[in-house]
Amino acid sequence: MDTILSGLVKAVALITSLDPELYSIILLSLKVSGTAVVVAALLGIPLGTVCALNRFPGRGVVVTVLNTFMGLPPVVAGLVVYLFLSRSGPLGFMGLLYSPTAMVIAQSVIALPIVAALTWSAVSAVDPAIRETALTLGATPLSADLRAAAEARFQMTSAVIAGFGRTSAEVGAVLMVGGNISGSTRVMTTAIAMETGKGGFELAIALGVVLLLVAFLINLAMRLLQGRGRAS
Repeated sequence: MDTILSGLVKAVALITSLDPELYSIILLSLKVSGTAVVVAALLGIPLGTVCALNRFPGRGVVVTVLNTFMGLPPVVAGLVVYLFLSRSGPLGFMGLLYSPTAMVIAQSVIALPIVAALTWSAVSAVDPAIRETALTLGATPLSADLRAAAEARFQMTSAVIAGFGRTSAEVGAVLMVGGNISGSTRVMTTAIAMETGKGGFELAIALGVVLLLVAFLINLAMRLLQGRGRAS
């Protein structure tokens, strides 16, 4: 108990002293996870919407795969990305392994099925009459799809938040493809694991507090945006 309390005290001191190592790790974490969830949203929201509003061969297989990959073990995603980016892999010539870009790719692979599957579930629950009414009033199929998808925009926001939560808390995949290199690929989760292993509880607790705080602030901001959207 004393270790936890002293660790919390020193963690607050680190945060308030603007420790450069701490803040470089925080900024890189936000950059990597933020970029990954944007990529996942740009690909996953259209994919989930198309699967929900259109019938096409293999649609059921795609949805099943997305739901299955929601539980994709991070180490498996990390292994696949590692094999693709390693020197002997098909993308090895790009030299991306052990870089923030490799970490973004790994986290995008993890977040994409979460965003897509939750989007599919949200759009599928929209009343079909909305799309049919839009078509009756002369809307194009694309416009009607967009109108139906707009009804699920708040649930889509929740899907993106879920994707960010998964990426920001991920450690296995980014450790495999990033290498946890100080000043280059060390993010909050990998730093917490490393510092705990070597007994550096102060920095580990500080990073843990910041990680929870960031998650709380992002969820709070999204909740406020959802509330304003429903009120307007």
